[in-house]
Amino acid sequence: MSKLNKFLKKILKAAGFPLLSVSLALNLLVIGNLVKNKSALFSSAPTPPGAAKANDKERNDIFEQINPVKGYQLNVSFADLGPKMIAAGVIDFDKLKSTYEKNGQPLTRAELDILTKDTDKKITITRDNSYFLLNFFWALGLANQSKILTDGDMMKQSQGQTGNFASTGGWSLAKGKAMNYYSKSRLITLTADQEKTVMKVSSRIYRPCCNNPTSFPDCNHGMALLGVLQLLAANGATENQMYEAAKYFNAFWFPGNYYDLALYFKNKEGKSFKQIPGSVLLSRDYSSASGWRNAKQWLTDKGIIQSPPRQGGSCGV
Repeated sequence: MSKLNKFLKKILKAAGFPLLSVSLALNLLVIGNLVKNKSALFSSAPTPPGAAKANDKERNDIFEQINPVKGYQLNVSFADLGPKMIAAGVIDFDKLKSTYEKNGQPLTRAELDILTKDTDKKITITRDNSYFLLNFFWALGLANQSKILTDGDMMKQSQGQTGNFASTGGWSLAKGKAMNYYSKSRLITLTADQEKTVMKVSSRIYRPCCNNPTSFPDCNHGMALLGVLQLLAANGATENQMYEAAKYFNAFWFPGNYYDLALYFKNKEGKSFKQIPGSVLLSRDYSSASGWRNAKQWLTDKGIIQSPPRQGGSCGV
């Protein structure tokens, strides 16, 4: 991919596009390919000859730990978030519905209800709805009023071009341009203390696609997790509960990476995925792109190379 990156950068720079546009173009290229192929982001490589092999039961057991069949449930309901986002325009219902149909994953009755009704249904992320929830919470994180968006790294690092990040320029399911909705709606009401908690926790949670924390949500996964954290904080969740929830949401969105991390902790420290504190697993040391690569290298050096059971997935939109 490095040669392609250099080639695209050269073309875009020659055409006069700014640096962030180059970054956005590359991000969108990756996202587009992932959606088309329906494959999980950053999945583990095939097992090379001579490496330690796991039997199917062991692989399935580890995968069940990170992506349990029953899912991971929050003690929070969807309430009227869906209708609010449609009313605000950050979600264009017809666009979203059409996109899922074209991708061969038409919205289920439950997902349609989440979007159009005030529901007391508890939020549960599963293997089947992780793609839907990624987009749902992406829209929430993007539109909800937040100082993280207006005063944080999204503004400081954008060189005046905040709309060119993958999490902003990449959101194509709104009524209009994504920046028309950026931190514009009070979809979730947070107290000053709750907002401080979100800032504290989000700054310590990383994702395997880059080395940025959730407090710098420049990609869809970061923006979506920001929305999850805000919703949890508004409903009285503790910091530990927020870390634990984020641990499973990240694992459903990056199954290949967290399979590797679960394998790492099992072999290096004798811990199951459940036993790893969310605040530890989500730190830069493990959940950033560089942290995950270090864990992956340790596994490689020990000859412990395993691939998770093949699963479908998507990077959103």
